[in-house]
Amino acid sequence: MKWVVRSLGWFATTTLLLMSVVACSDKESLTTASSSIASEIVSLDVYKSRTCGCCKKWISHIEDFGFESEVHHPANLNKIKSDKGIEPRYQSCHTAVSSDGYVFEGHIPGHIIQQFLADPPKNAIGLAVPGMPVGSPGMEVGDRFDPYDVLLLRTDGSSEVYIHMANAQSGLPGVGDSSSGERP
Repeated sequence: MKWVVRSLGWFATTTLLLMSVVACSDKESLTTASSSIASEIVSLDVYKSRTCGCCKKWISHIEDFGFESEVHHPANLNKIKSDKGIEPRYQSCHTAVSSDGYVFEGHIPGHIIQQFLADPPKNAIGLAVPGMPVGSPGMEVGDRFDPYDVLLLRTDGSSEVYIHMANAQSGLPGVGDSSSGERP
C-alpha cells in the first residue's frame, strides 16, 4: 500500500512539475526537462534516532517529492554527522546522504533538495537547516511558521545562505512573490 501511495505522490509531483515546465518553456527545453525528470529517482540514506517522530514526518515529506529513503538507526548518530563533515553548529536531528555523497542535514524542504541536486554548487558537501524551525517539513505546528535559512555547506567548513525560507512555499517555481524565497 505504501508503494502505491508513494507512486501516486511521485506521479502527482512529476505531473505538476511538467505542467510548470510546459507553461514556461519552448518545445526544445520541454523535451530536455521531461527526459531528465523521468530518468532517475533519487535515493537518500537517512540516519536518525529510532524514536524521533519529526524525522518520520520529514521522511514522508521527501517521499512525497519523489525521493526514496533507506532509514538507518545508528548507535552513534553524532559520529555519522562528524564523518560526513557536518559541524555541530549545523546539526539537527537527522542526516540524509545521496548516492553522490551530498549531505542534507535537518528539515530541508524536498523541493530545495531537488534544486540543489539539479545543479550542485562547486565545493559543496550539501545543505543544512540547523535546529528544528517551526513550520519546516516535519516540524509543522498548525499554521505557525518561523522563517529560517537553508545553508550551503562547503568542503572547507564554511557555509552561506543557500535560500531564505520566508514561508513554507519559498523556492517553489511560480509561487509567491520575490519575498517568498531568495537565493543570494
